[in-house]
Amino acid sequence: MAIPLLDAIDIEGKVITADALLTQREFADYLVLRRNAHYHFTVKGNQPTLLADIELYFRNRGEPDFILSDPPDHGRIETRKIWVTTELNDYLNFPHVQQAFVIERHTMDKKTGKLSLETAHGITSQSPMEANAQEVLTTNRRHWSIENSCHYILDWNYDEDRSRISVGHGPENITRLRRFAIGLIKSRGVHSVAQKMRQLTRSVRMVLDYLKMTNNACPSPIP
Repeated sequence: MAIPLLDAIDIEGKVITADALLTQREFADYLVLRRNAHYHFTVKGNQPTLLADIELYFRNRGEPDFILSDPPDHGRIETRKIWVTTELNDYLNFPHVQQAFVIERHTMDKKTGKLSLETAHGITSQSPMEANAQEVLTTNRRHWSIENSCHYILDWNYDEDRSRISVGHGPENITRLRRFAIGLIKSRGVHSVAQKMRQLTRSVRMVLDYLKMTNNACPSPIP
């Protein structure tokens, strides 16, 4: 479905990011050859040989090419490290690769002190002249900001993955309604969609006031 969707918009010169599901050779050819765009793909187990080759190269990766430390947010401290290489360009069995990379995401919970580490592997059709290590990391982070700002809310606040709606157009319609609700809440400039959802579930009147759907709507006390 990705190609028909992208056919409808101008993506020339743009960088298209995708999770592992779309890390496919046909899609890479479509972006680079037919649309004159770039790709930034995550590599996981659905491309086992590609993943194994990247993992092997970065097994002893030494010092990172770039480090980004975020200010404390939501009770945690995050540090991201990235390593990039062009040495696999002619070796990897994947079209148009100009850089391969690995990213480590170190997180510390400020309250408990618990440490966690996530590692992500990927490839991009952008050369080092078009995107250095910092820019590759920024692109990767922007991709996951979309995942976290929308899909995370759907998964955790609506528990969408366990929805039992499965007949006819029900699944498609209900997810559209959920996304519409998230968009409405975000349009009011809230900082926490989950917190606002908890507040609004207490009273139908609060919902009407929040959306200013009545003539005597009261101003919302909490943004």
